[in-house]
Amino acid sequence: MKSPAALLAKLRIDPFIIGILAAVGIACLVPARGQGAEIASWVTSIGVGALFFLYGARLSTAEAVAGFKHWRLHLVILATTFVVFPLLGLTTKLLVSSVLTPALAAGVIFLCTLPSTVNSSIAFTSIAKGNVAAAICAASFSSLLGIVVTPLLVGLLLHSTGNGFSLDAVTSIVLQLLVPFVAGQIARRWIGGFITRHKKVLGRADRTVILMVVYAAFSEGVVAGIWHQLTPLALGGLVVVNLALFYVVFWTLKLVTPKLGFGRADRVAIIFAGSKKSLASGLPMAAVLFPAQTVGLIVLPLMLFHQAQLMICAVLARRWGAKADADQPAAAAVR
Repeated sequence: MKSPAALLAKLRIDPFIIGILAAVGIACLVPARGQGAEIASWVTSIGVGALFFLYGARLSTAEAVAGFKHWRLHLVILATTFVVFPLLGLTTKLLVSSVLTPALAAGVIFLCTLPSTVNSSIAFTSIAKGNVAAAICAASFSSLLGIVVTPLLVGLLLHSTGNGFSLDAVTSIVLQLLVPFVAGQIARRWIGGFITRHKKVLGRADRTVILMVVYAAFSEGVVAGIWHQLTPLALGGLVVVNLALFYVVFWTLKLVTPKLGFGRADRVAIIFAGSKKSLASGLPMAAVLFPAQTVGLIVLPLMLFHQAQLMICAVLARRWGAKADADQPAAAAVR
């Protein structure tokens, strides 16, 4: 009798996608509430911190420094995140009344102003065998800039008021991402060999953290009761708009980056970091920038976009990573 993994492989179903769907299903049936939500938040934060520690331990210092110096790559990602996305978001105003409600259209524009997500961009870049060092730096830059740039863009495009700058947000990014990464770099001299020998086992941490993020994020939406605030037609239209938005940016980056002279590893980092939007940054920002009674529908486009980007990129990252592994022996044989 074939194992479940073998059966999924035969049917060409990515087990990681099954895991994501399972996390969504569990969140719908048993969402984290009260103390459970606090525990889920803590576990997710610890998981992300541990993941960045491992990234720091895996990368040589020379690779990390090279990632910071890769200014052309960072410029492309930041331009996509804070210029291309917002311009595309403005087109959704044309869909108001025919496809989207005013609140959902505002939510799509808000989604487009957000910084790139950090942990999943880097995790998918790692799975796809891309330039992880550059992805770490680019996603971190995006998150830090987003603390200031996102509220300014929201005020410009939606005429909202509010102060999105938060010292707590800066502290969170530093403590949860940069400190563990630096600690991993420092510890590399003692644990680098162990990390290299067990990279397949430790590589599963990427997927585990993503599943934790999916469950925690979807639980928040279920507890807030946002699914009861819109019609099936509006929800369907929002899904189509979100998918169109994602694929326009994704395929534009895929087509443009080779012409800009980027190598495969850099292209992977740009595509995954440039096409993402951060749920972790978006939810607290929305609570500050918008009235409490509208926040539920404002963040719905972001929540759906977040789930879609995880599912689509999970498939692509695994596929690209497998292709990179298959191409390595072939390249070695040619030499």
